[in-house]
Amino acid sequence: MTETRLDTGPPRPAPAEPSPADRRMLAVALTATFMGSFDLFVVNVATEALRADLGASDAALELVVSGYAFAYAAGLITGGRLGDRFGYRRTFVAGMVAFTVTSLLCGLAQGAGELVVARLAQGLAAAVMVPQVLSLVTARFPAAHRGRATGWNGAVAGIGSIAGQLIGGVLLQADVFGLGWRAVFLVNVPVGVVASIAAWRLLPAQLSGPRRQFDAIGALGVTATLALLLVPLSLGRDEGWPLWTWACLAAAVPVAWATWLWQRTLRARGGEPVLNPALFRNRPYLTLLAGLGAFQLYFGAYMFTLALLLQAGLGASPLTAGAVFVPQAATFTAGSLLSGRLTARHGMRWPVAGGALVVAGLALAATQLTASGRGGTLDPWALTPALLLTGLGNGLLMPPIIGAALSRVTPETAGSASGMLNTAQQAAGSLGVALLGMLFFTVSGPGLRDARTGMAAVSAAFAALVAVSTTLMWSTHRRSAAS
Repeated sequence: MTETRLDTGPPRPAPAEPSPADRRMLAVALTATFMGSFDLFVVNVATEALRADLGASDAALELVVSGYAFAYAAGLITGGRLGDRFGYRRTFVAGMVAFTVTSLLCGLAQGAGELVVARLAQGLAAAVMVPQVLSLVTARFPAAHRGRATGWNGAVAGIGSIAGQLIGGVLLQADVFGLGWRAVFLVNVPVGVVASIAAWRLLPAQLSGPRRQFDAIGALGVTATLALLLVPLSLGRDEGWPLWTWACLAAAVPVAWATWLWQRTLRARGGEPVLNPALFRNRPYLTLLAGLGAFQLYFGAYMFTLALLLQAGLGASPLTAGAVFVPQAATFTAGSLLSGRLTARHGMRWPVAGGALVVAGLALAATQLTASGRGGTLDPWALTPALLLTGLGNGLLMPPIIGAALSRVTPETAGSASGMLNTAQQAAGSLGVALLGMLFFTVSGPGLRDARTGMAAVSAAFAALVAVSTTLMWSTHRRSAAS
């Protein structure tokens, strides 16, 4: 047998390491990732305090939580385009300053309506600053080291979600300067000021992306479609489902269709639409996008209703409620870190196992809640085994869906696919809070007097959505393997 040598040339130089300046840049940029994730979750532990201090209705609480995610989702693609057009540093700093100001407005709100408006503005500000993080990584980091940088981005987002639950509980329990719930928003102000100054000094000044055409009509159409769904679903139950709520829901269909027709027209003219029509001909991508949407419908509502259950249903303090989330967040992080390696080595069996763990955790928690009865005693920490299962399952299931979806697209559509996927994640999360939050409030009754039964009921819907998500992922994998 003849031995063939493939490496007869000179040794290849090792990929250049990121410079110290690039590492400092990444550290500063990741403050946006942390703050965006922190504020998505911190308000969950403040819901009962908002109800008591501002007299916030169930609908207002839903909008305080889901309004941020909705505005974030609606603005993500536009935020990325702004960075390409005006430069990443300028756009990042503008977004950070806006996030700081809107956080201040949230903390100073005198009524539930003011807080909802401020949260919407805060979500838009997050959508301006957060996309610049990965844009900076792509533009400045050597290709061989981008994976590590994006890994840090994911880890910081996870840490932000844990910190949101725990630090939020600590701030509420400590009642810093007598501020109560306002402290969970005002804590962003000093952090935002320091981050804005550091970003202006340390981020590269002239860095920007290709000057793409901005599809204002498409962005407006996507935002209007989401708003026509979210607002009536959030307010309808409390308002008695007046005519305007049904009119909005009906109008969402033609607005979505008109937006889609415009996207096709713009693409045919050689423009760059917000939603790339080519992706809608990619069946595996669309199937996995639907699977991710089902997962996010569950996950957004699950985090919202669990926080309400712990405080209103089980009598936990904000600090205890925040602390109870931590073991679940830890197993979620562990599962996320393991999922890539396990999926690469053993295929889709592990994500499917993750879906099964989520369903098992939900079933265990529902059984405990039902057995304890409306007036029985149930320590919040008794739910820990169920939450550990759910957290681990979430971590094993969600990242592989995202990875599988993005692996089904061409390099030419990767940017559009990523933007559409991120938008779908946030939009589905906000709709989940509105839809499944409505079910939770309806079953729980006035004042959440029967929150345990409400959580047990909504857990059945959660399990169904996780099953749909897992099935769509598995069926896509099977079709790909067979072809």
